[in-house]
This record gives sequence, C-alpha cells and structure tokens, in this order.
Amino acid sequence: MAELTPVRSGHEFDEDALARFLAEQVTGFSGPLRVQQFEGGQSNPTFMLEAPSGRYVLRKQPPGKLLPSAHQVDREYRVMKALADTQVPVPKMLALCEDPAVIGTKFYVMEAMEGRIFERTLMEEAPVEQRRALWRDLVRVLAALHAVDYQAVGLGDYGRPGNYYERQVARWSKQYQAARTEQLDSMERLLEWVPAHIPPTGPTCIAHGDYRVQNIMFHPTEPRVVAVLDWELSTLGDPLADLGYLCMEYNADFSGEATLRRPAAELAELGLPTQEEVLDWYCADSGRTRIDDWAFYVAYNLFRSAAIVQGVYKRGLDGNASSAKALEYKDECRNRADRAWVIARAMDAG
Repeated sequence: MAELTPVRSGHEFDEDALARFLAEQVTGFSGPLRVQQFEGGQSNPTFMLEAPSGRYVLRKQPPGKLLPSAHQVDREYRVMKALADTQVPVPKMLALCEDPAVIGTKFYVMEAMEGRIFERTLMEEAPVEQRRALWRDLVRVLAALHAVDYQAVGLGDYGRPGNYYERQVARWSKQYQAARTEQLDSMERLLEWVPAHIPPTGPTCIAHGDYRVQNIMFHPTEPRVVAVLDWELSTLGDPLADLGYLCMEYNADFSGEATLRRPAAELAELGLPTQEEVLDWYCADSGRTRIDDWAFYVAYNLFRSAAIVQGVYKRGLDGNASSAKALEYKDECRNRADRAWVIARAMDAG
C-alpha cells in the first residue's frame, strides 16, 4: 500500500462537509471520519477515509488553476463504473460529486481495496520467483481492457473514434507549451516530428493512458491483478499507445530510477521479462501476429510523458502539486525528450 501522510498544506478541505455528503450518498456510511493523504500520484490528490463503517478512497481535483482538459475526475469515475462487470478488475465506485461547493473541487469516492502496489517496474518488494507471473498478468489485463466492447458498456461517447494520435499530440503539445519553463531543443523538434510520423491506427478501444506497474494493485500474495487504478488519462484510442507506454522503461533511463533498460540476462536474474516477451504476450492475448512501427510508439510515449512531467514540475513551482516530490522533476522533461529524439532519429535512419 502506498504511504499515507497527514493532509498536506494547501490540500486541506472541509472534512465535516465531506462527512455529511458521505452520509447522504454512500449506503451504510457512518462517522466520525479520519482523513489521510496518499503520498505519490502527481496529478489528482488521493485520500484514505477511515470511519466506523469502513475504509474508502477519495480522489479529487488539485487546488489552484488547472490546465485545460486536465484532472477530469468525473471521467475516472465514469470509466471504472462502466467496467465493473467486465474482465478488467476495478474498485467499486460509491459516489461522484461534481459540485465544487462541497469540498472545493469535484471528487469521487470508491471502495478501499487490499493489495500490493509496487513503487517501481522492477517490483523489488515481490519475491523474485513471482515477478514474471505478475508481469504476465499485467499484460493479460491490458489486452482484456482493449478487448472490451466500449459501446456495449456505455462508453460510446467517451472519446472520438479516429485520429487518436493527432488529437493526443495536439493536446500534449498545448499542455507542454502552457507549462514550459525553459527552451528544450529536443522537445521543440519532437513537436514537429511526432505528428509527421503517425502510422496507420487500428481498431478503437478503451485506452487507459497511464497503464504502468505503479497504477496497478496486485493481490496481497498471489501474482494477479486485483484493480487497475488512476484512469484520469483514459479515453477511446489506440491499444498500441498503452503498450508503448507500458514498455517505456525498456527504452529509457528515468532520472533517479532503476529502469528495465538492461541486458536480457540481468532481467532474467531479476525475474523480469524482456520487452520482446512482453510484446509476444500481448500479441498472443490480443490475437495479433506482429507489431509494426514499434519505435514510433516508444518515441511518442516518451514525448507525451515528457509533457506530463513538465506539467507536474510546473505545478510544483506554482505550489499546487499533488505530491511534495513534484520539484524533483525539474530535469525529467529534458531527459525523456532527449531520449525520444534519439529514438526518433534512429527510426528515420532506418
């Protein structure tokens, strides 16, 4: 379970008003209420709610001025509620509040689940002999998500089918430019390169948008996924965008983090699959025979994540970040953009 802290300065809200809302909207709720904040999670602040009636999790928009189209907690609530009866494990949704008058921003409440959330893709907290099976189930669930009939679960209008990458590139380009704090040559080049190299896209699916080890809850002891979390960036999109995102750390070194970018023998010693094995698993689970233009999906995701971490850093400078660690991202946009540009140039060179 992620670390819990007292509610941080700038993130306080009216806990009595929240308790009244829960008493009205959540069946069986009874106070008094104790509120703590989860450390980590750089976008939407997340809180543990403890009461005599049980434990709940609240996610809300951050305080302060928000970037356009960001922090749409109502979309998170909607997609998880829609997936409740599918093969994709998600927490049970309990209440959505779109009235900022209650605690100052939109928020939703869901059940608190028990399980393991690993801080890094290496899964050091898990037994070595279990890590490969954990990764195998991670890939299985991703393919299951992409196989969901989004029309049948009521998400036909959750995004616009078609032109997914064009829309995503436009969105993250604007968000990067809104959060820019210095001139980064590699990022400026990617702003032109990425939209010029978009490959033909396949069938539309529900795309999670942030599918990585840190956003997955695994069973407390067994090597299987029990909940997919943090759906803020989800939409209707292309499945290979999610797969490329999951595999980013096979292709880049992130500042201050031990990533998967290491020899196959070392990965095997750590009990971890290679990128090739992850791609093979995904192809087997999704009925694909191959994946073309793989370098694009990696470069695109590094570009996109560079824009995201720049937004995190800017919120840290502005004093309204969800975590005290936001300022540690000072050089991470440059790091990811530089690596993406190396991959892009290699793709151009054939």
